[in-house]
Amino acid sequence: METKKVELELIIKGCIQNERKAQEKLFAMFYGKMLSVCLRYTIDHDSAQEILQDGFIKVFEKIESFDFKGSFEGWLRRIIANTAIDSIRKNKKKPVLFENDTDFVAEIVNPMEEAEIESFRTLKAEIAMEAINKLSPAYKTVFNLYVLEEYTHKEIAEILGISEGTSKSNLAKAKQNLQRIIETKLVKFD
Repeated sequence: METKKVELELIIKGCIQNERKAQEKLFAMFYGKMLSVCLRYTIDHDSAQEILQDGFIKVFEKIESFDFKGSFEGWLRRIIANTAIDSIRKNKKKPVLFENDTDFVAEIVNPMEEAEIESFRTLKAEIAMEAINKLSPAYKTVFNLYVLEEYTHKEIAEILGISEGTSKSNLAKAKQNLQRIIETKLVKFD
């Protein structure tokens, strides 16, 4: 494990020096993981690859600001996710927001029982990703930012230009829709 950390550090230092081979190694090392981040924001594989390339350009431009104190993968993931969000904004594919979403009340959503939570944990990644991709752009974006990228509702509201209540409502509705999609999927497997 320590060997991989040292290797990554050398690659990062090479990228800081604008060494092409180091950049290629870094790209290859994180391509799969970061492409899956991009695919969370779009179901179109070509668009996801475009976002990934744009994201890596930003990474290489900002890599000298990485301080080697935290997780490089987390730092990288944040840049890639922000690039995906920027792409949504740029393409004017902002999440669809509903007028009544600002009146979110947490009690409306029934809390999932422990058995349901456990069934979510045991799902294969492909089924979960397919279900996420079936969400509306609004729900999918908020779900990704909150659950997968660990933004707060306040941060999501600022990023997307919506209220915190709308963010909370879209997350709750995303969870409800995911549950329904996954339950439908599971019935097909019975």
